[in-house]
Amino acid sequence: MLVDGIWTADWDPVQAKDENGGFIRQTSSFRNWVTVDGRAGPTGGSGFKAEAGRYHLYVALICPWASRALMMRKLKKLDNVISVSVVEPFLTDQGWKFGDYPGADHDTLNNATYMHEIYTKVDPSFTGRATVPVLWDKQRNVIVNNESADIIRMLNSAFDAFGDGTTDLYPTELQSDIDELCPILYNGLNNGVYKSGFAVTQEAYEDAVRSVFNTLDDVEAKFSDGRSYMLGELMTELDIRLFVTLIRFDVAYHGLFKCNIRQIANYPYLSSFLHRILDIPGISETVSISHIKAGYYSIKSLNPNGIIPVGPHMEQGTVSNFVCGRAV
Repeated sequence: MLVDGIWTADWDPVQAKDENGGFIRQTSSFRNWVTVDGRAGPTGGSGFKAEAGRYHLYVALICPWASRALMMRKLKKLDNVISVSVVEPFLTDQGWKFGDYPGADHDTLNNATYMHEIYTKVDPSFTGRATVPVLWDKQRNVIVNNESADIIRMLNSAFDAFGDGTTDLYPTELQSDIDELCPILYNGLNNGVYKSGFAVTQEAYEDAVRSVFNTLDDVEAKFSDGRSYMLGELMTELDIRLFVTLIRFDVAYHGLFKCNIRQIANYPYLSSFLHRILDIPGISETVSISHIKAGYYSIKSLNPNGIIPVGPHMEQGTVSNFVCGRAV
């Protein structure tokens, strides 16, 4: 991570831990908002007006948080409004790296080799982890925001004049339901798989993995009434939040993170939901199973020999052989 702007240690997946050895995720550092007129959003300062061509996303296709932003960008038809750079999937000793891996990019915008250079370009004394996604302002040469939950809300509404203003994944009539379910899904599943994988005590691991499968069981039961999406027949950001974890589950979290009580393939309704989302035009372009496998299995503390498993396979009901197109 960076300490006072200097890279001081090899990349470590365990950001912090509680008294029981449980994984604690770092809080995002940049929390400005792009708004329709440039006024300040819920956090941060003003001056970030929605404009076509002004903003850029730095993402990793391995990363579920970054994939949220890519999915929202596709659904809102912002491909030609917000540009994208993809890092390589491997987690190097200096974190995310730009390069030549298939499906990755060089950073032609800021000429960085590592993502942490983007952070120190903005704040030469930055202390913390250089995470993705990052929403970058080309005009002011600053990081707008590096919190995926904020970014998907911005993309949902701020750029309607330039994209698809008819698609709303945070509709007014469902906001209270979304706000209630988001932390449940996050704590039990989205971040729960990481709490399972990066736990350093048996107690912390068992607490986390039980929470993961309790959440999966609850969501499977919700879909058993025949609904298409989490809240019925209207897709919302909850479905994005759910999808990015499910698509990685059988090929990474089940094995590497020891979330191995069941696979998503064992959940018929969740499996159907997974394929339903993949069938939405453009969504498959935001998914790369090759990046997901290569990235997660490059975590040295969990897989020191770097061996990438061959399976699971499509005939077992998963999407492990699915590889995205490059047009992110």
